[in-house]
Amino acid sequence: MNAITDKLAAPGLLRFITAGSVDDGKSTLIGRLLYDSKGIFADQLAAVSRSKHKRTVGDTIDLSLLTDGLEAEREQGITIDVAYRYFATPRRKFIIADTPGHEQYTRNMVTGASTADAVVILVDVSKVKLREDGGVDLLVQTKRHSTIAHLLRIEHVIVAVNKMDLVGYDQAVYERIVKAYREFADTLGLASVTTIPLSALAGDNVVEGSENMPWYEGPTLIELLETLPVYNDAHAAPLRFPVQLVARHNGHEANDFRGYMGRIEAGRVSVGDKLLVQPSGQTATVKEIVTFDGNLQTASAGQSVTLLLEEYVDVSRGDMLVAADQPATLLKQVVADVCWMADEPLDLRRKYWIKHGTRQCAAKVTKVDTLLDVNTQERRPAEGLKLNDIARIGLTVQQPLAADAYDDIRATGAFILIDEVTHQTVAAGMIRIDG
Repeated sequence: MNAITDKLAAPGLLRFITAGSVDDGKSTLIGRLLYDSKGIFADQLAAVSRSKHKRTVGDTIDLSLLTDGLEAEREQGITIDVAYRYFATPRRKFIIADTPGHEQYTRNMVTGASTADAVVILVDVSKVKLREDGGVDLLVQTKRHSTIAHLLRIEHVIVAVNKMDLVGYDQAVYERIVKAYREFADTLGLASVTTIPLSALAGDNVVEGSENMPWYEGPTLIELLETLPVYNDAHAAPLRFPVQLVARHNGHEANDFRGYMGRIEAGRVSVGDKLLVQPSGQTATVKEIVTFDGNLQTASAGQSVTLLLEEYVDVSRGDMLVAADQPATLLKQVVADVCWMADEPLDLRRKYWIKHGTRQCAAKVTKVDTLLDVNTQERRPAEGLKLNDIARIGLTVQQPLAADAYDDIRATGAFILIDEVTHQTVAAGMIRIDG
């Protein structure tokens, strides 16, 4: 039995994504999960059954159509956009993001992965190259998506070796692929990797077990997903409260109400706590914690609240309220790993907007340090960035950012870059802070 499933089942919500190369069976896998777990309505099933863009033989239902909702996706038989689906079992609730396999849609995969607790990376046994020396050549997209999962610090990586029916459910083929993936995962530094052989089309080891693979004694995919432990590290982190709005009364009240509204991204805050306003450096004490349902004594990560302070201090949207004894790092020079998401290449001569938390200010890319090779995991010098490139860059920002290393606090270590002319998101980044 896999070590993960030996732990107690974790309740609550699990967000996970599917990733892999083109036609690896991601949409079919999700369709199978929804269908076998009774996660679809009768009218949805009827609509799929009537679809004119059938990709199956005979009366077999094309389960991929449960997620491929765009007309272009159905016509071409590919996934283009990120499709989110919700379903639940008696043990847990799930939000799935079905992400595209094409390299040109890597930016969509990054979007879907940014909030995921787990990733299911599909490997199509019919596409990998089985070498005569016993080794296996994994597809570039498998390596690319694994690299992104590592950069985004997704906690759990599940490798689903799909279409086992096409190789006669051969255990030796499965074990060769698993060995090759684990060797690649070691070069990445992926800590939690679980593997499972399955056939999404036939339903083997997805929700029900498989009589075709008696040699596999582990859990089915749904059993694995139901028992993955999800720990929210944000609760144990220092307080990070980006101010979204300053709330005032209508001006006719005798008392002067001034509250600072936002979502607690990390840590917890209690009445009486000493806070630091960043970047200004002012200090203040929490007077009240106000919510729609009444005042609280303590609030924690994930809650949206209004904080009232004892002192009159200058706080505005974009500022960060943090624990006075555990401040964020103020940065005007930022080092970050980014995935370039725009069709137009990076232009070092122009300015971009950086959106970090609730703060948006002008930024300029000062240099492209190194470009990451997803095949070898080596970094090489580069002068520019084009669509889907992953690189380490240097940025200069107009106003200091109260930030943390992405590895420490995801919410305050992440940002996006926006083209100031087109207003398109051109890059998603993860801040790196040495030491």
